Amino acid sequence: MKIAVTAQDKSLDSEFDSRFGRCKYFVIIDLDTEEYRVEQNEATIAVGGAGVKSAQFLANCGVDAVITGHVGPNASRALEAAGIKVFIMESGTVRDAVTAYKEGKLTRASGATTDSHTGLNMS
Repeated sequence: MKIAVTAQDKSLDSEFDSRFGRCKYFVIIDLDTEEYRVEQNEATIAVGGAGVKSAQFLANCGVDAVITGHVGPNASRALEAAGIKVFIMESGTVRDAVTAYKEGKLTRASGATTDSHTGLNMS
């Protein structure tokens, strides 16, 4: 099983990024092998549709779940259509997110957690 965590930098000890569509990086972890890779989020600079582009990217990577802080309505629909589960976390590191996921401590989102275009105003 593969999960993605939104991150501000390129390692497991990077700070978590609460934005989905405009996060700086996705850390993609294979929970079966414990191997991970880091992908720069190309949608960060998108004029529009960053959430949908990010969801499509993760679907192409074969991700089963994503851990993030906020997901807008378009991204939420795109993730749901791709069969990617969304789990919410407030803060910490990528490693903290993986541990919380494995321990079943994260809340699964049942839809959007924020309005459209919120990521444009977050840093």
